[in-house]
Amino acid sequence: MRVIGVHGVGNFQPDMTSADAARHLSGVWTGALPAGLVGRLSLDVAYYADVLQPQGRQGGRATLDDLDEFECELVEQWMTALGPPHGVSTGWGTASLRQYLAWLTQVRGVGKPLTEWFVARFFKEVAAYLRGPDGAARTSARRRITEAVDRLRPEVVIAHSLGSVVAYEALWARPDIEVKLFLTLGSPLAMPHAVYHRLLPSPTERPAGRPPGVHAWVNLADPGDLVAIPEKGVSKAFSGVDVDRHTLVGAFDFHKVKNYLSARQVVATLTECVDDR
Repeated sequence: MRVIGVHGVGNFQPDMTSADAARHLSGVWTGALPAGLVGRLSLDVAYYADVLQPQGRQGGRATLDDLDEFECELVEQWMTALGPPHGVSTGWGTASLRQYLAWLTQVRGVGKPLTEWFVARFFKEVAAYLRGPDGAARTSARRRITEAVDRLRPEVVIAHSLGSVVAYEALWARPDIEVKLFLTLGSPLAMPHAVYHRLLPSPTERPAGRPPGVHAWVNLADPGDLVAIPEKGVSKAFSGVDVDRHTLVGAFDFHKVKNYLSARQVVATLTECVDDR
């Protein structure tokens, strides 16, 4: 069975060509699958991280202080959607954000430096993709996905994190392409305002739903995944979602694609798809 993966944030490979980066990530994703499943499918990852990098930069370590106005706006909308406790501000400002993250790391029992890096990295790449409906990065990233799907004609598209947003828009842009299964993992598609209300096609102009060429849509997320919000939000915000389930992936590694790919329900979903061929 032919499968295409669409990666999430934090996958920029500055020392590799786009083709080499795609091969590298394909190996990482394949290596995360159980051996019995690897022998029954062929997995290639479509790479687009390079088109989200600001010209002249090499994808250095992101920090909260590096966030620009638009990135700050997205972070504030995410904070509001997560719902901070009484006394923790959601208004923008580095001090407010750090206060919020201090509370979040205490409640979740995760490391503060890693949480701050993740938030900065995630929202910088999301902002790079979402800047303007006709932005060059957005167009180029979607094109990478449609070109890969055109070339390989997969039966399954697995999209992780921000990759689920890119893949969703790419599949809508090409309704002629048929995919047996669209499997989204740790998806921020339903994140209100920051992502959902900025999608193309716009959910404010037409109801959001499963891309026309997709036969089945399964969404899986760890209950602790900070960007897969609100819980069960994908099935509430989009029509045509066949399964929307929160499944345990593990600790702070909730958002790592390797942990998602080895999770029991992900493996079961892929195995069922292979068996139904």
